Formats: sequence, structure tokens, C-alpha cells
Amino acid sequence: MLLRVNLIYKKTNNLHYVLLTKSANFVGKRTVHIMIVKAKKALGQHFLKDEGIAKGIVDALRINDETRLSNNVLEIGPGTGVLTKYLIEDERVRLELAEIDTESIEYLKATYPYSLSSLVQRDFLQMNLRDAFAGEPFSIIGNFPYNISSQIFFKILEDPNLVPQVVCMLQKEVAERLVSPPGNKSYGILSVLLQAWYNMEYLFTVPEHVFLPPPKVKSGVIRLVRNDNKELGCDPQLFKQIIKACFNQRRKTIRNSIKPIAAKLGIEIQDPILDKRPEQLSVEEFVYLTNLFLLL
Repeated sequence: MLLRVNLIYKKTNNLHYVLLTKSANFVGKRTVHIMIVKAKKALGQHFLKDEGIAKGIVDALRINDETRLSNNVLEIGPGTGVLTKYLIEDERVRLELAEIDTESIEYLKATYPYSLSSLVQRDFLQMNLRDAFAGEPFSIIGNFPYNISSQIFFKILEDPNLVPQVVCMLQKEVAERLVSPPGNKSYGILSVLLQAWYNMEYLFTVPEHVFLPPPKVKSGVIRLVRNDNKELGCDPQLFKQIIKACFNQRRKTIRNSIKPIAAKLGIEIQDPILDKRPEQLSVEEFVYLTNLFLLL
């Protein structure tokens, strides 16, 4: 038997889809199996079709090159498997997938029957992350849907010790915001929360035309690697509450932004740090600010 697989990217009447054809030659007979995966706007799907970029994203993932980085890899939203195939080829990788699109799931099972035959529908945002890899640490990789990328990071922050590394593609503006240092206008809530636990790096920009359908904006690929912080050095819930209060009124000084929190706790804080604006504060300064509330 000779098996041939073809992937074709199509656009018909504004419907964007990937067509999989599998041709099998038996004795004197030829059968063709066709599957279609439609790009669904509701799921924020944009299928990457550039193999070079896909390989570059996978190559950015550090596999077991440090003791704290794991061979366990969870791919979020594999879609048509443009990253998945390279992960499967790497014998060091123990791979699990989180995909909610049933068309993509059937497509992946048909394309990689020996590796993904037991693939089931899984929503990353609803997962108990400790159910993956029996509670062992794991890296995350994926072309994150634009519409839920922030939610994905908040989910990761629930247990940063469980996720020592993330390599992902997301909207360029969001990617730049996440890696922005203090003093930058793009620096925001997730910048601080993620940089408290991760060393972050912007790797490269991806143009619109390499996707089907093409998004209206460029994408960016970033890498997060768990830093050496064992703990924040302050109350984590209050830390998050203060950061959100400050950046939700980022044009105001810290003094004015935190007034409701201070009033609720029945305290009054006096410190030069209160005359700054939130984008001027480093992670360490936000920790210091949080502890001011607890020392009074």
C-alpha cells in the first residue's frame, strides 16, 4: 500500500480552510479520503502556513537544556498541526495537546494516527493543569488565539512553578507589551505579573500574509523562562490587587490609584513611591508597595 498525504490551503467565498487529502493505493484500487478544517472566527483561528516560521517557533523551545526545563510539552490550539508535526519528530518530547475544535481534532488524528490516535477535546482554560503529565512540570507552546491570549497567561500564573517555559505566538502589540520593561508606555498589568516569575524575550515578528486567513495585524513570538524567584516576598493576592488598581488608572499617581484599597483597609500610607505612576515601578517596587500595606 502506498499512502500519500497532501495539505492544501484554500479560500472560497470568504471561507478559509485547510484541505487534507489522503490517497491510498491498494491492489488495483485507489481511495481518496478528504477532510476539511475551516478557520473559525469565533475561535480566533488563523492557520500558520509557513513551514520555516513554524520550525523557528518549535526550535525556540528549550528541551531539557537546563535541569528545571522539562521534556513534557503541552501545545495549546494545535489547529492543523503546523507545530505539532515538528514536536512529534523530536524524540525527546513527551507531547500533549489542548484543542477544543472538533474538526481540528479529527484532522490531527487522521494525519498522525500513530501519535495522536487517543487525542480528545480539551479546553486549556478549563483544565486542571496538574492533570497534565501527572502533575509533573511542563513547557507550553502554541500559536495562541488572539482573543484569549491574556486569559491563557492568567491561567499559567495560577501555578508558575508548574510551567517553567512558554514559547508562543500572539498579536505583536500584546507580545511587545508583555516583555516591556518599566518606563515604557506598553508596560502593564500582565507585564508585571509575568515578569515577577519569568525572564521574557521577544524573539521575532511574523507578517500577516503567512496565515490563512491573514489577520489584520502582525504577530510576535516570545519566550518565557522561569526565573529564580521562589516566592514574591509579599502577599500575592494583594500584589495583584494593587497592580490592577494602579494600571486601571495609569494616568494617576500611585497615591490616588490606591486610595480605595487603603481606605478599605483603614490605613494611610506616606512614602515617596506614591508620587510615581505605575509604569515607572519595577516588579521589586510593586512588591515594596504591597508590603507597605502590611507593615502598617
